[in-house]
Amino acid sequence: MAIQDMVKQLDELIARAEPLTLSSLFRSGEEAEAEIVANRLEAAVTRLTVKGSVYVQLVQRARGHGIGSRLQHNMQVAISLRDDLDSGWTETVVELVHADTYSDYLEMADGLLAKGYKDAAAVITGTSLEVHVRALCVKSGVTIAVAGKPKRADTMNADLKKAGVYSGLQQKQITTWMGLRNSAAHGDYVDYDKGDVRQFIDGVQAFMMKYPA
Repeated sequence: MAIQDMVKQLDELIARAEPLTLSSLFRSGEEAEAEIVANRLEAAVTRLTVKGSVYVQLVQRARGHGIGSRLQHNMQVAISLRDDLDSGWTETVVELVHADTYSDYLEMADGLLAKGYKDAAAVITGTSLEVHVRALCVKSGVTIAVAGKPKRADTMNADLKKAGVYSGLQQKQITTWMGLRNSAAHGDYVDYDKGDVRQFIDGVQAFMMKYPA
């Protein structure tokens, strides 16, 4: 499936979900509709990403929540995935590997780097990092959207530091990592080398273990 088709599918589901998230009380018939849309959002995220991806892990965490909370959560995950796909941050990896080859994004990045694809490895590690930062915001009660639009990664990073989730030093490290990811996503491949990407993967893995979401 082409990336634009994936984005279109997510856009349609997000547009269907948004009106249902505007009120804490569902009108007659809306709760059933909300459950259908929440299920379809989870199914779409699962279908459009790799097995065991951070996106799939996020939607699975909402199972058992109240329908309003689950719908809102799944919509935000879908928005994050839609934006990553639309920006091209996941396209390289989708083209290079089969979904059942890797259990999660960091393992995928390891495999890509070992095969010499340092740029794809950097992109997918950065995507994994951003989704984890978003999940940390959800866990810590930090908003992940403003006026219905998802926050940028650097904004969420700053907000987590302000909330005391981690230190200013950690915030600066994440900013550096995001800069490497952006260089890879925008084709500035000479800005970093294979060793930088190796440290990037290892650093993000350690960060996720230290600050689980």
